[in-house]
Amino acid sequence: MENLMLLAPEIAVVATGLIILLMGVFMSPRTKNVLGYLATLGVLAALVLTVQSFGTEATMFSGTVSIDALSQFFKLVFLAVTLIVSVASIKYNENSDHTEEFYTLVLFATLGMMFVASANDFILLFCAFELASFATYALAGFEKQNPKSLEGAMKYFLIGAVSSALMLFGISFVYGATGTTSISTIAENASLLAENPIGLVAVVLLIAGFGFKMALVPFHMWAPDAYQGSPSVVSSLLAAGSKKMGFVAAFRVFVVALAALQPDWQFTFAILAVVTMTFGNVIAVSQTSVKRMLAYSSLAQAGYIAMAFVVMTPMALTGGIFYTLAHAFMKGGAFIAAAAVVWMITTQRTGDLEVPDHLDNFRGLGKRMPLTALCMTIFVFALAGIPPTAGFMAKFVLFSSAIQAGMTWLAVIAILNSALSLFYYARLVRYMYFLSPEGKKIGLPFPYAAALLLSAAGVLAMGLWPEPFLQWAMEAAKVLI
Repeated sequence: MENLMLLAPEIAVVATGLIILLMGVFMSPRTKNVLGYLATLGVLAALVLTVQSFGTEATMFSGTVSIDALSQFFKLVFLAVTLIVSVASIKYNENSDHTEEFYTLVLFATLGMMFVASANDFILLFCAFELASFATYALAGFEKQNPKSLEGAMKYFLIGAVSSALMLFGISFVYGATGTTSISTIAENASLLAENPIGLVAVVLLIAGFGFKMALVPFHMWAPDAYQGSPSVVSSLLAAGSKKMGFVAAFRVFVVALAALQPDWQFTFAILAVVTMTFGNVIAVSQTSVKRMLAYSSLAQAGYIAMAFVVMTPMALTGGIFYTLAHAFMKGGAFIAAAAVVWMITTQRTGDLEVPDHLDNFRGLGKRMPLTALCMTIFVFALAGIPPTAGFMAKFVLFSSAIQAGMTWLAVIAILNSALSLFYYARLVRYMYFLSPEGKKIGLPFPYAAALLLSAAGVLAMGLWPEPFLQWAMEAAKVLI
């Protein structure tokens, strides 16, 4: 008999989602606001249960589910993002007819991500990916009257379907060569893959499949449109949450299962990391839509995290895993700040209503919405890697691990990219603080303020007091080595 209490965080998320869906059926739009608070409570409970279970190691259901430091760490990342998103969404869903559907989709997407983190078998991994993906496809197109939302969702869905097919094709080759879908058993019989030419084909297909999920160039085509078109709170979930799902799966599959083929995929990841960070930063410079700029900057951040697959030392893996948590707070918070500005522009009917996240709409934000401007400044400086923020600590650990491993060229490219990113982040800060506002001061709704403060607290806590977070990341990295 399995000890189901090990899955207490997942059970809390499922129960909350189902209760919200059932309650919403019998409520009027005016009373549905309470569902947002209920979702937040459920996620908070799951977060507490996850933190309590740190240090537990077990496998369940014939070894398909693995409860270890790596899965617990990434569950922490996903639940932290969902907490920020569910708090901010209280305002986004105010008096909406579809509140219960929105929160149920968010919670089931989170459930899929959590099972991806725990998956120790390719079949479970694929099913969990699809659960998270289908929920996020629907969320991306949630604003049915907005053509950009529908366009972004359609691109996300079509390219996501292609990536799932490639991934499944790669999995079938791995199964054909080894006769198993268990990640730990494949690792034990890695020589079967290394000696078989089919192993190389499997690596190529799996890199393509995971490349879409991680939004690495050239598999990134969906990301800018999906992030810009989605409701800003959903963009926060996509950029800060579902992208990390691709990374935790790739860590398990490449570092553990396909370790025997390391020279092949390591070289490929080196090219992908350099191209992704450079392309993301260069294209972000020319963007006038802040959400689109954040989307391209998110590609660059994925390029930095992918360095962990190239360097492959314990320190590099620790840095990559730590970076995913730092990025969750930085990027999640930045999209919530964009959501607050979009709300201000649409309710005040001032500025560019056609593109509510246009850079011009951020003019004088320091005077119009001081808290939003302050938090956005913290987030963009953290993304640029300026101390004392989480972004600085994450880049310091990751870049120095590349230098220690003798890959100075990789660290130099990453540092030059960080310097380039400072240009477009500083431009946003200039608009917020040094240009005159086009409208009067406006109060920030409590849900947005709470989500922004939560994110900013995470970014500063990891920058000023990184030891416990790095320790967690180190424990997670040990699972892979």
